[in-house]
Amino acid sequence: MLAGKRVLLIIGGGIAAFKSLDLIRQIRRAGGTVVPVLTRAAEEFVTPLSASALAAEKVYRDLFDLTDEAEMGHIELSRAADLVVVAPATADLMAKMAHGLANDLASTLLMATDKRVLIAPAMNVRMWDHPATQRNLAVLKADGVLVAGPDEGEMACGEFGPGRMSEPDRILGAIAEALRDGPLTGRHVLVTSGPTHEPIDPVRYIANRSSGAQGTALAEALRDLGAKVSFVTGPATVPAPQGVSVYPVETAKDMLAAVRRALPADAAVFAAAVADWRVENAATSKMKKDGSGAAPALEFAENPDILATIAKAKKRPRLVVGFAAETNDVLEHATAKRARKGCDWIVANDVSPATGIMGGSENAVTLITEDGAEVWPRMGKDAVAAKLAARIAEALA
Repeated sequence: MLAGKRVLLIIGGGIAAFKSLDLIRQIRRAGGTVVPVLTRAAEEFVTPLSASALAAEKVYRDLFDLTDEAEMGHIELSRAADLVVVAPATADLMAKMAHGLANDLASTLLMATDKRVLIAPAMNVRMWDHPATQRNLAVLKADGVLVAGPDEGEMACGEFGPGRMSEPDRILGAIAEALRDGPLTGRHVLVTSGPTHEPIDPVRYIANRSSGAQGTALAEALRDLGAKVSFVTGPATVPAPQGVSVYPVETAKDMLAAVRRALPADAAVFAAAVADWRVENAATSKMKKDGSGAAPALEFAENPDILATIAKAKKRPRLVVGFAAETNDVLEHATAKRARKGCDWIVANDVSPATGIMGGSENAVTLITEDGAEVWPRMGKDAVAAKLAARIAEALA
């Protein structure tokens, strides 16, 4: 996700600084390089040795270190990165940035850089809500500074409210979005994935065998081409991708509501395996056998058709792509589905048990458009995702 990217990470002085150590790990795990800069206040919460060991890079601390100036001056350091990240961004650091102060290494780097800057604010709720902080925030946003968070939650001081630094995975997503540079940069793509679970009672449900692997791979491929991805996922067995906005849901109704909230989008890809029916008379407590041998009478109702609903909406995405998992007459059923649903493309595949595709690592699909059917060879789901993402980029160009 961040392969070949270099991040200059300025760690401010606050209890949230401990999260920055995990952020270093996550950036490196995503393929990026991290160069840490610690303020004097930050050293009260994390040690230079910890940051250096996790980053596998020298830690910079002092503006007037002549050795560093000889090897890499603060001007070069500020411009050698692809992105400058401040996490945590304290009220003091934000004030310095907004007013152009440069009296230590961190603030001087921020003044000298020609790269984009992303801040992850962290402070007491009253400090965050203070008019001065909000004025500074408005100035920074007007200057083009990117902002991740803060979140609402319990503070180290015991108070509750906005001001809590976002979790490292959310900051990593913001970093990935800031560094994207591909054919889908500036585009918003919605992806649904995984199964839905339709309750029978509090412990039982109707579902299917979808792992969510293909939807996850597709979200990652679109993200890597620069798209802002909204990922609406049912209870999949495959972890959700990093660097995208994730919206977890359970039922088909939940999924449709989340999809509507995520719109508008330039493209929408409906890879989720949504249950066609739900139990209308789902029990509120666990059903018990009574020894009579009689099965409970379940009343079924048809679930909303998410693909057709969005494809036929007045403000539909420019490109709407559906998936058709079939066990027989794949081409015939998928072609009819495209016409019936009103979508632009259908990605059809044979998921009969003999193929091993449902829940497996490979897929063999046929892309059906208004121009006809295009059969793709069997390949890994990552390869299918990359090929489909490239086609989406071409269609939106």
